[in-house]
Amino acid sequence: MTYDLPPVRGTLTPNRPLADLTWLRVGGPADWLFQPADAEDLSAFLAALDPVVPVFPMGVGSNLIVRDGGIRGVVIRLGRGFSEISVEDGLVRAGAAALDAHVARKAAEAGIDLTFLRTIPGAIGGAVRMNAGCYGSYVADHFVEATAILRDGRATRLSAEALGFGYRHSDLPEGAVITGAVFRGARAEPEALAARMEEQLARRDATQPVKDRSAGSTFRNPAGFSSTGRADDVHDLKAWKLIDEAGLRGARRGGAQMSEKHPNFLINAGGATAADLEGLGEEVRKRVFQISGLTLQWEIMRIGDVRPDTDA
Repeated sequence: MTYDLPPVRGTLTPNRPLADLTWLRVGGPADWLFQPADAEDLSAFLAALDPVVPVFPMGVGSNLIVRDGGIRGVVIRLGRGFSEISVEDGLVRAGAAALDAHVARKAAEAGIDLTFLRTIPGAIGGAVRMNAGCYGSYVADHFVEATAILRDGRATRLSAEALGFGYRHSDLPEGAVITGAVFRGARAEPEALAARMEEQLARRDATQPVKDRSAGSTFRNPAGFSSTGRADDVHDLKAWKLIDEAGLRGARRGGAQMSEKHPNFLINAGGATAADLEGLGEEVRKRVFQISGLTLQWEIMRIGDVRPDTDA
């Protein structure tokens, strides 16, 4: 599709394949990929862009299926200019492109506990958008404010109230691009925080398919909260248990598979298409509903057009 795009200081790439930018390594091209030089470049671009042109902010592609037909409009991907991390007066400031794990480590070095971020895949922009969490802690528990560029190019600050955080949810305005966020955490000794993160990593590696191509948890827990990681954790309404009880651990469709190690992880076992992955996910949702009467909700975001020659 042809658009009359405004000039930029960053990089605009037409018909850019997106598969290599997602953790699942699937998906067709974006009409345009925009990598802004800085917040001012992004603001000016959005202000001048025809309002009818759709935009999609994309992080590091850790929680995303781009469908095989690609994305119409402009995909915005923030780069190094949005990855700074700083600690001052007990607050951790992070650019939207900063990786969650890097923010956790930087905070820990300063004696601030944001350790829950250490095992969450992806970058801060996506973590805020989805109120990411694990081990009983969520972004909302530590969130101070976020900065964002709205679809019309205006810069704004967003409070927790404005974002209306819920389980795996926020009320981010349509078309808005988060550029950074500020967090607060409890004080603790850096050595203790480092040890906690090592324990979390070991626990994750023992239970999740970290060496496979996945996008993290596929479906939200019907219980409405993430696993706490404690010995007394309740699994009755956890997505993985419902999938397991439906006999779908290891289920396959084309190159897509529900992990044998953790059945709520959808993986590209080799040569999968986006249609394979989404189609398998829908098969799982249908079967779980038949068995349990519960409808699993996608945690992975799916976006773009279905390619006409696929059956998803």
